[in-house]
Formats: sequence, structure tokens, C-alpha cells
Amino acid sequence: MSEQTPSQLPLELPHEAALGRDDYLVADCNRAAFSLVTSWPDWPSDFVLLAGPVGAGKTHLVSIWQQASGATVIPASSLGRLDVLSLVREAPVAVEDAQGGIDQESLFHLLNAARDAKRQVLITSRSWPGSWNLTLPDLASRLRLATPVEVAEPDDDLLRRVLVKLFADRQLFVEAAVIEFLVVRMERSLEAANQIVARLDREALAAQRRITRPMVAAVLSREI
Repeated sequence: MSEQTPSQLPLELPHEAALGRDDYLVADCNRAAFSLVTSWPDWPSDFVLLAGPVGAGKTHLVSIWQQASGATVIPASSLGRLDVLSLVREAPVAVEDAQGGIDQESLFHLLNAARDAKRQVLITSRSWPGSWNLTLPDLASRLRLATPVEVAEPDDDLLRRVLVKLFADRQLFVEAAVIEFLVVRMERSLEAANQIVARLDREALAAQRRITRPMVAAVLSREI
């Protein structure tokens, strides 16, 4: 059996996404959400509900708010295992991915405790509470007090800028023509942008060459 060459064994180096306020790319699809989140502490209510599809930038907005407010960020799935009273006594709280399997009583107590402590809560979800199969009327009532805001899928301009940013996060230079080729052919979501950039990074590392239109075309064809 022949030995594999180094080009067949790509070493995927760690990279860190830039998630600061200045790194957030504002466009029509996310302008309202960005404006609301960054207006803290002058929110219209103590609770904000941020909804949008996978990869729309909700986590980035949570990171921006955390940096500004010192908030504690927790996955919604962990709520039932935490002391929510202690959480809101210490800092504002962001609850991520509330759309599935949330402990309704814990979220209800968290919102009540936050209101009493005059703390803010930012909740993110892929959908609005009407689709959460809520069985606790008091929680539904509390959620109606939240200020709702939505992030949508990117338009061409935002998708183009996001691709440039994602490649830059990985310290990759890609020509504008290659970006344009990718924008008009890939699935139109930020989640897809993250995935295709990661695949192209691995492909370029394995082949030990730069990212070109033929490489993009080959990678995209394998996704069909």
C-alpha cells in the first residue's frame, strides 16, 4: 500500500471568528435587530426576543450584547439545570436557541426574577413562541411582553461581504471574481456560507493551492 502524500492529509488549523461590534455586517435584513441590540441599556422593554434562521447572525448579536452588558450566555436546553435566581442577580442573561425542548417553568421563573432584579433578558430562537408548543399560559403571557425583532436571510450584497469576512477570518485571500462566482451559485444563507468557506479552506490546504473558480465549482458540485 502506498503512503499518502502530505497533500492528502490536510491539517485543519484553528481559527477564531471575529465577533465584535465592528465586525458585524449591517444590511437591510439585520439592521433592525442590530439597532435594537446595540441600543442597550435603552431597550423598550426588559426582554428582547430575537428570531431568525440558522446562521443568520444571532450568535454574533448575542456576543455584541454580552461585550456591552456583561451578560451571562446560556443555551436554552440547560435552563432546567441552573439556578435562574442566581443568574439574574449577577448579570443580564442571554438565552440561546429557545425554539426546542425548553424548560418552560425555568424560563418563566427566569423572566420573573429578571423583572424583579431589573435585569434584561435576550432570547434567541429560530422561530416565534407560537411554534414552541407552549403549555404554560403564564410563560406565554410573559413572552408577549418581550420586544420582538427578526433577522432574515442575506441579500446578495450582505452574502458577498460575509464571504469576504469568513475568508479573512481564516486568513485566506480570495479574488473578487471568485467571490462573485460563489455568491450566485451557493445556497442563500449565512449557514451555507460558513460551511462552504470551511470546505474550501480544507480543499485549498489539501491541494496546497489557492482558491479558484474551478475549485469552487468542484466543491459546489459535490454538494448537489
